[in-house]
Amino acid sequence: MTQALPPPIPTLIPDSAPFTAEQRTWLNGFFAGLVSLDGFGVTALTPEQSAALMPGAAAEEDDGAPWHDQTMPLVERMKLAAGRPLQRRMMAAMAQQDCGQCGYDCEKYSVAIATKKEARLNLCVPGGKDTARMLKTLAEEIDAAPAPAAPAVIVDRAEQPAAPEGVPRRSRDNPATARFVSRARLNRQGSEKETWHVEFALPEGLDYTVGDSFGVCPHNDPALVAAVMAAIGAEPTMRIGGRPLDAVLTDAVSLSPAPDSLFQFVSYLTGGERRQKAKALAAGDDPDGDAASLDVLAAIEKFGGLACDPEAFVEALEPLQPRLYSISSSLKSSPGRVSLTVDAVKYATGRRMRLGVASTYLAERVMPGDATKVYVQKAHGFGLPADPATPVIMIGPGTGVAPFRAFLHERMATKAPGRNWLFFGHQRRDCDFFYEDELTGMKAAGTLTRLSLAWSRDGEQKFYVQDRMREVGRDLWAWIADGAHLYVCGDAKRMAKDVERTLVDIVAQHGVRSTDEAIAFVAELKKAGRYQQDVY
Repeated sequence: MTQALPPPIPTLIPDSAPFTAEQRTWLNGFFAGLVSLDGFGVTALTPEQSAALMPGAAAEEDDGAPWHDQTMPLVERMKLAAGRPLQRRMMAAMAQQDCGQCGYDCEKYSVAIATKKEARLNLCVPGGKDTARMLKTLAEEIDAAPAPAAPAVIVDRAEQPAAPEGVPRRSRDNPATARFVSRARLNRQGSEKETWHVEFALPEGLDYTVGDSFGVCPHNDPALVAAVMAAIGAEPTMRIGGRPLDAVLTDAVSLSPAPDSLFQFVSYLTGGERRQKAKALAAGDDPDGDAASLDVLAAIEKFGGLACDPEAFVEALEPLQPRLYSISSSLKSSPGRVSLTVDAVKYATGRRMRLGVASTYLAERVMPGDATKVYVQKAHGFGLPADPATPVIMIGPGTGVAPFRAFLHERMATKAPGRNWLFFGHQRRDCDFFYEDELTGMKAAGTLTRLSLAWSRDGEQKFYVQDRMREVGRDLWAWIADGAHLYVCGDAKRMAKDVERTLVDIVAQHGVRSTDEAIAFVAELKKAGRYQQDVY
């Protein structure tokens, strides 16, 4: 039986409210997102209630964080946060992905810094240098600004479920040791990508829930380590802090984007034009237009090599950060194991091939039986609905399919009665259909109710998952009206943004709403936990 579609959302702000016509139009769209999704029954605000919503009437901590959008450039986020309390501006400086790489979400990381519970300003991996520089500037205000009110509880980094008696808590700063089990190539011959299914055996006391991420502490490429030592004229056996230099460069410091502190260090060792360039790079400028391509080795080579004290050189580098990957398995179907779906990142810059630190570590360098430092990062609001009968719609092109493979294995293992619809896409069906046998088997068994595919390079025109969504928009809306939860995993800058725009269009067309009402509807889906994203 088809559920009757709810009526269009009515006007919320009365004409008598103290707003201009333009303000009323915007507020109607915004506050429509605050209505109940169960029945869409709403009551127009009184003039007094409307006046209470004027700027300055709301509490600072309830500002809605309008900058919390991973597609918004840093400069625009900072404009939106201008004039806000220090911790809110710090939040705006972060990558807005709530990815957990820092061990927090964006809001809790900002509060931890502002309350001096966290001194490290470089933990936002997706934010990179831009975030670190902005946080450094903002941190200068900490002692001058009024102390922010700390929440009653700041969630500890990499929050873990209770471990068995005697087993230490495992976290980003206290990782466990897992054994690498295997890797298997997911692409077939002819693919332009290199993607791997990777498995680890979990140590005692470390478990996870589908939707969580797996933190891996990688090692730098030995060839890159050797090239860096040669560039500074250092011997591998030199000891730094009681360890050989090559070991420190392998697993303790980042050799990826050259940090500002390295350019500052270079400026102390050089003179003339080279010093000026190094100082400009340390300040965030780009005198030669190549700053984005400078990893540590390229930075050393740019300045003609460095005859320097290895210990001082190491101190000028950033710590090697762990990397997070969406978990693509379920403990209920694979006890004691965890699997990941990993794209090996490789690209040419100049005469060198650059390698993704963690991705090529997992794809090439770690061997079966090797020990690796790992931890589980609990999901920030990304997981299956509590009611197993709730239908779910999963949109995950490329490696974005990872958590949805986990969802499907979990729903299959628990015999969850809810319907499951997966949108998956990549470049070519013949060589990029990850987990094809599994997914088609789940479709045949009824676990996967619908499987919608999109291949961007198989036709004359590119065709993506959002294009497939438009084709089946009426059915998609029917699932949403029936209470389905939606999930998106993958690229934050383009795919996730395009999917959300498409969803708004589908809601407007098939839900018979204006664009503003459709935007508000999608906002309410997010607020209700029915539209969740795991983006990177």
